[in-house]
Amino acid sequence: MKYLMIAAGLAAATTGFALTATPAHATGKMKCDVKAEDRKPMDALEAKLVEEGWQVRKVKLDGGCYEVYGTTPDGDRVEAYFDPANFEKLLVSRRGEILFRKEGR
Repeated sequence: MKYLMIAAGLAAATTGFALTATPAHATGKMKCDVKAEDRKPMDALEAKLVEEGWQVRKVKLDGGCYEVYGTTPDGDRVEAYFDPANFEKLLVSRRGEILFRKEGR
């Protein structure tokens, strides 16, 4: 009986860990290999997104990519990654759900 309770507890703990770890892993981190001198200014990305209807809260460099926290023109609060050399959209996620991922990334 004691072993059965330990096994059940271990199974529950393992399942709980897997469920809590999955959303953080779902989006992953993007990597961009762009030299600093080849990056366009962050302000230019912010201006481009605002012109497209985004509400931008924050732009920062993460993994060599520009990471944007904001609201899309459709009203989704997202975390998005862009290539700093050409502002190409690489990944858009909302609360662990991937809304867009560029093929091959």
